[in-house]
Formats: sequence, C-alpha cells, structure tokens
Amino acid sequence: MKDISRLFDILNQYPEKFPEQKVALACKRNNVWETFSPSEYKLIADNISYGLMHLGVNPGDKVGIIATNRPEWNMIDMAILQIGAITVPVYPTISENDYRYIVGHSDMKVVFVEGAEVMNKIGNIMSDTPKLEKVFTFIDRQRFSYLDQLIEEGRLNPAPEELQRRSAAVKPEDCSTIIYTSGTTGTPKGVMLSHDNIVSQLKNLRHTPAKWSNKALSFLPVCHAYERMLVFLYQHLGMSVYYAQNIGTIADNIKEINPTMMSAVPRVLEKFYDKIWNSKRNMKPLKKAVFVWAIELAKKYKIQDYERTCFYNFKHCIADKLVYSKIRENIGGHFDVVVSGAASIQPHLASFFSAIGMPVYEGYGCTESSPVIAVSNRESGGREVGTVGFPLPGVEIRFAENGELLCRGHNVMMGYYKDPEKTAEVIDADGWLHTGDMGRFTDKGQVIITGRIKSLFKTSFGKYVNPEVIEEKFSASPFIANIMVIGENQKFAAAIISPDFDFMKGWCKRHDVEYKDNETLVENPVIIKRFAREVQKYNAFFGDTEQVKKFILVPDEWTMKNEILTPTLKVKRHLVQKRYAAKIEEIFK
Repeated sequence: MKDISRLFDILNQYPEKFPEQKVALACKRNNVWETFSPSEYKLIADNISYGLMHLGVNPGDKVGIIATNRPEWNMIDMAILQIGAITVPVYPTISENDYRYIVGHSDMKVVFVEGAEVMNKIGNIMSDTPKLEKVFTFIDRQRFSYLDQLIEEGRLNPAPEELQRRSAAVKPEDCSTIIYTSGTTGTPKGVMLSHDNIVSQLKNLRHTPAKWSNKALSFLPVCHAYERMLVFLYQHLGMSVYYAQNIGTIADNIKEINPTMMSAVPRVLEKFYDKIWNSKRNMKPLKKAVFVWAIELAKKYKIQDYERTCFYNFKHCIADKLVYSKIRENIGGHFDVVVSGAASIQPHLASFFSAIGMPVYEGYGCTESSPVIAVSNRESGGREVGTVGFPLPGVEIRFAENGELLCRGHNVMMGYYKDPEKTAEVIDADGWLHTGDMGRFTDKGQVIITGRIKSLFKTSFGKYVNPEVIEEKFSASPFIANIMVIGENQKFAAAIISPDFDFMKGWCKRHDVEYKDNETLVENPVIIKRFAREVQKYNAFFGDTEQVKKFILVPDEWTMKNEILTPTLKVKRHLVQKRYAAKIEEIFK
C-alpha cells in the first residue's frame, strides 16, 4: 500500500488498512453514542463529493464549514478535498461582520452551517457576498437546503469515474485548506496550507502514540489547525475519534469511552487539577494528609526514568496504590498521550499529570506552520518539563538577535490568501517563517518558548516586562480564571483579573461571604482583600519591575462567546484593552 501524499488518501486507505476497526467517528446524540464505521464514513463522504460535483463545485473552489465538532465535519472535509476543492473551516462563534469578511475574502462558493444563529448570520450577509451560491444546514431548518438532501443528491447521481479522475489530478503541493487566523490581533488572515504541508506533519508524528493506542477524545475545535491535524493523525493511525459534547462534558465523556489519547490546552488541564485538588475537602484528616502528600509528590515527578531516584519511585508506587489509581478510576481513560499545546503548561502540572498516568506531551507551533514546529517524543530524553520538545524532522529552527523563533521547512505555509505583502512580512527571502514568538534552545536542543514579542511592553522606566510569563504563573491560582498584565509606558505593571466564579461560589459559602452576583462580588472589600493576598503570593516569584502593583477584578467571564477568548482559550489582548479602557485609565491615574 502506497504511503499517503494527499489528505484524502487517509479516507481511501482506512477501510482497507484497518479492517478490524468498527468505529472511525462518533458523537453523542440524544444521550447515545452514534458511531460510523470506516466504510460508512467513506460512503457518506463519496456521496457528498458526488453531490458537490453535481452542484457545480470545481477544483479550486472554496467550500466553507461553520460547525462544532461532529462526524459530518470530517465527512464534508474529505468530500471537498477529494474533488480538488479547498476547505475553509470557520469558527461558529464569531460575529456577523467576521463572517462577512471571511466568506467574501475567501471567495466561498458553498458553505455548510450548523445552528439557527449561524444560519441567520450567513443569511444576513448573502447580499454582500455574491460569490456565495449555496448554503446547507445540517438539519432541515426550513430556510436552506440541508445535508441529507445533498447526500441523497449524490446517491442518485453517482460519478465514481469523475471522482477518481479529480482525485488523481490533485497534487501534494496543491492548496488543501485556507484557515483564517483566530485574530488575537487585527483582521483575520487566510493561511493557505497544501496537502503536503499537513501530510508531512502526519508522517513525522505517527510514531508518537503507542501502537496499542486506539481511541481518541476530541473536544478542541476541529476547525483549528492544531486539532484538525491531530484528527487527521488519529484517522491515519486507525484510531476511533469520539467527539465530546462540549467542554463541560469532557470528564463524563472520558469515563464513558475510556480514551487512550486526547489533546488539551493548559487551561483545561488546570481545571482538571483544581477539581482533583478540591476533592480533598470532605476527606477525613488521615486520608486528607495522605492525599495532599501524594499530590505534592506528583508535582515533583521527573519525566525521564533515569532522573527519578529509587526512593522516589518507591514513594510513587505507594502513592499510586493509595491515591493515583483512585484518581484514574474517577477520571476514566487509559491514557497513552495527552498532547498539550496552544500555550505553555506550568511545569508542576505537566509533572502531576504524567505522575498519575496521563503522560503530557508538549508541542509548539502556529497555523502558518501547519501547525507543529516542535514537540515532545517517546525517545529517551524526548520529554522534558518546561520545554516543547525537539524540532520536527525536516524543520529548521533558529533564533534571531531579538530572540524571535524562525523556522523553515516543509511545514511552512504556502502564504496568506490574496495577501503577498503580509506573506513577505512573515516569510523572508530565505524561506524563514518569522513566528513572532520568543524562545531559546536548551543545552540538549529542546525548545523553550518564553512569550510573544508583541506582548512585551516597556515601563516608563525603560524596563521590559514579559506579561505572558507573569500570567502563566498567576493562572495557577484557583481564584483566577483569566488574567491580563498591562503597563505599557506606565510606572508599574498592573493586572485585569476575571475571577473563577465557580470556585468563588464555593469559597464564599465556606467563608460566610454573601454571593449575590458577580458585580457585587468583585466590589466586595473582603473579596478584594483576599485577591490582594493572592497577588502578593504570586508576586514573590518575580522581581520588583515585573510585580503586579495594582489590579482590578471584573465581573465578566471571559469566553469565546463574548469573543474575548480564542477557540484555544487565549486572551485577545486588544479586545480586553478596548473593553476595560476606562478601568485601565483609573488604575494608572
């Protein structure tokens, strides 16, 4: 069997390569897991391809998908790719204006939309996007055609010879997708990635999971480059992909399906840890003491076997029997790999999860690099807490004088769609992609990421502050859901803090503090005083210039829905600055 060279080769090989695999894709509907076998997956994708061809979709046409994670997402994606068209994945949480820009800029011809809200937004912009000819909903919403109709259209008009001809004509270097950046700053840019860009990633990463790893849980948005590439990898390795219902059901879904692999972002792992830590509250004194001892031991866990002493391993064995095994039982899963990306994970969390049997593999990249640049691996010395691993084979990394990470290789994007000027700004004449991230190599050649160049600011005293390092440390506090450090051209660094209101409800109850609503809570002197102690605690890790001298608590939860967080839970700094401009002005008066 030939190796894959185009993304849809995965689909064509799946039933043949993994005949024993009963589940390729699954999701939970009406409280029941609905599954699709590899042959069902291929049959539906082929019928969608026939339907799209019958509709007049040609090679190079842009077809959008605006939906949450669901098996149909992959079916439509494969159907688009194998006819030589280009998939444009779009988040279902953005504004109508963003849809107007992306649909228009991408020259989208057909779009699949999930949910009444997105459908109405797309309906509202159609007069401004004349190239958009057809809208499909996922169920019958009485306004546009829907997916089952397209599948039936394909079933009634099969064209296997034409599909084969179009598939054969697709070259590895052809554009497979245009992914619009989530836009932590400015207007989204359309990142063009070829089949080869992503396939090269799969070939480099296919040895990361163990051979016994056979079931993945996916909950990060599949329209993001990071999760989409991993879902392609899961399929390439014949692993079942189960889509979580939403972020709130992750814990329940893990117990139900017992996955062997999943990806996460640090904030999700922090929430897991907080829940585990807080479970000690109702324990009896002796049991609580043992629990706390085991948790603290886990946070000192060394990833590499040779770095752990015999005495530590002995204590770990006891802790595993008394505590970690019960945590695993409560969490569920039989994890081989938990991939953490999109932001730095705190070292003690990477150690903790690895110690309890959820081995954390850190990675680093960006949409423009397809997305992985560096990642931990299974080899001796291949994982080290605080690093994002080694550069992928075939990917060169060097650091500019200002510390910016530059990379070059098969993973670098084709360019920004319709924007050669911005492309030239980030890919220089020698082919180096300028990532905008700062970092350095360890003495072993692993990569450490230290923050974004654009996030750095200078105080009025001329001292540079790296806010992301401070934010990462403060995020360990169970009191804090999100934090943004500010202070450009000011005398000191300050912070805007969005409390973890779920945690605060429990805290207030235990300390007899009235919790009426978020607005009154953040103005309560008792709460402000408690947060001041928390700020003081974490300030101790930093020098005077980097310490948070003042802070404000805001009553808003920062989410994707109010557009403050990106789909990988990063804070959109420019929107926070804009939203709280008056409060920021008060801080620095």
